[in-house]
Amino acid sequence: MGKKLVMVPAKDLDLSAVEYKPEVIQAPHLTGLGFKLFVNLLEAPVIGSLIISYLKKQNKMDEMLRNTEIPEAPMFKPEFPPQEPEPGMVLVDEDGKPEDRVESALKCLPHYDPASCWNGDSAPSFRYWKIRDYAHAYRSKIVTPSMVAEHIISVIEEFQKKNPMAPLLISFDEEEVRKQAAASTRRLEEGNPISILDGIFIAIKDDIDCYPHLSKGATTWMHEVRSVNRDAVCVSRLRSCGVIFVGKANMHELGMGTTGNNPNYGTTRNPHAFERYTGGSSSGPAAIVASGICSAALGTDGGGSVRIPSSLCGIVGLKTTYGRTDIGGSICDSGTVEIIGPMASSMEDVILVYAAMLGSSPADRICLNPSPPCLPNLSSYGNTDILGSLRLGKYTAWFNDVHSTDISDKCEDILNLLSKTHGCEMVEIVVPELDEMRIAHLVSIGSETQCSLNHDIEDGKGKRLTYDTRTSFALFRSFSAADYVAAQCFRRRLMYHHMEIFKKVDVIVTPTTGMTAPKIPPSALKYGETDMQVAAYLMRFVIAANLLGLPAISIPVGYDKQGLPIGLQIIGRPWAEATILRLASAVEELCGMSKKQPESFYDVLRTK
Repeated sequence: MGKKLVMVPAKDLDLSAVEYKPEVIQAPHLTGLGFKLFVNLLEAPVIGSLIISYLKKQNKMDEMLRNTEIPEAPMFKPEFPPQEPEPGMVLVDEDGKPEDRVESALKCLPHYDPASCWNGDSAPSFRYWKIRDYAHAYRSKIVTPSMVAEHIISVIEEFQKKNPMAPLLISFDEEEVRKQAAASTRRLEEGNPISILDGIFIAIKDDIDCYPHLSKGATTWMHEVRSVNRDAVCVSRLRSCGVIFVGKANMHELGMGTTGNNPNYGTTRNPHAFERYTGGSSSGPAAIVASGICSAALGTDGGGSVRIPSSLCGIVGLKTTYGRTDIGGSICDSGTVEIIGPMASSMEDVILVYAAMLGSSPADRICLNPSPPCLPNLSSYGNTDILGSLRLGKYTAWFNDVHSTDISDKCEDILNLLSKTHGCEMVEIVVPELDEMRIAHLVSIGSETQCSLNHDIEDGKGKRLTYDTRTSFALFRSFSAADYVAAQCFRRRLMYHHMEIFKKVDVIVTPTTGMTAPKIPPSALKYGETDMQVAAYLMRFVIAANLLGLPAISIPVGYDKQGLPIGLQIIGRPWAEATILRLASAVEELCGMSKKQPESFYDVLRTK
């Protein structure tokens, strides 16, 4: 063992001496039978440990975790200093009725006339229907939720027949959809809709409970050991607003991957390019929204799993502050990095769904002391002034570390446009210890996942996981209690660094991902794939929001030269969802005319 590295306390780190080091991952890219053989070797008693030890040494994991003296005490879940109130916001009552919060959110939105868009007046070449368009169509008796339901059912059935399999939903019950739609149609006909979300179709990721569906986490066995007797808290809040749930959306097994590859049920395809991944792990939710089939979806985000697929599929994905939404009733509800977040095709739809589902759990209110939830008042005259006062932090060396300059150039163009249009100030920042952050996140999410599933894996269910997931668990098993504590010491250091950055800026801006949607190797469909280089590009910018519990949003800003979507990420201070929602809405407005229709798109509102 080499000489022990002693880190200086975080407060004494000289940021002027910090050099950005491009991330280098040493790991094989494997698919097909070669991958199957590799996993069998990994799980063999002696040789498996040797392979894992070698890979950890190559990637300097043990050097960082076991051979470094970290002066900070561990932080076992995010701890936030008190935050200043955000300007120009509307407070919402997290103890009130979800439908009342939705009504408050509606009043915060800018003026919009669905009738003119429905008639084709001044419409851009392509646009997604918004929730307000559905509400107008229902209330004008142009269509009913039951009519839309029939169209959606026929589209979902078409997807179920695709070869190779590429399902959007893992669990789908057309009679359950019809029953919900009929109840909504009846309320609308009687003039008693519960909220603007009444009759709106939403998909739920397969690791979030939505009764009466099973929650499998896209495994073949989770439903055998975990029953579903009620909705997850977030789902229950949406149901009370009249939402219609189409079913449980496909995902990367147990959320343990960034591509969305799933040999168990078939790999969901990117609506912009069938031969490419959606990104993961919330692959089905992203694809079903990007295809126009659902207005919104709920995903989980423990390592970019809402933001990555949202970016790759050209939609909006919100990762809330840790504890802002109640994660109770999801498979990953015992971790310290995960949240449930909304995904939608427009900012205003994300805001409406977020308003309905927000509200911390009783336990989180005690230990996290959240600031009261607010929404940005986008309809007020002061909106531009508030935008102009925002300081945007950019770490240029990190920002530009992407697979193709198409990504950094497009994001840079939008930031320049923001400054020119609204007067936002760009501030150069340094984000230190990015390698330590990546390792600390991996050890945290890996150890917590291993802990929550250990009994089932030891009970023989581990052999029924995909080879991709088994590779992850082979690594997770190698982490010691000391590794986990070291990761939490890094968490406290990194929290300090970020809170210092937020004294100088209001948000941090990055591309959401370091690459656009990767191609699916045909050999990866049957046995899966391990490609840590691709994972590194996809996760490059997303980890801080998970390890440190910060709010972040991915907003589409255009396309690369191949026509694949690019996302911009905005990371905010703790509890500052309203600020990132405001800024993302301004970005959306600046990019409004550049949307292009995905290759796979269904207009389910204009039912013929």
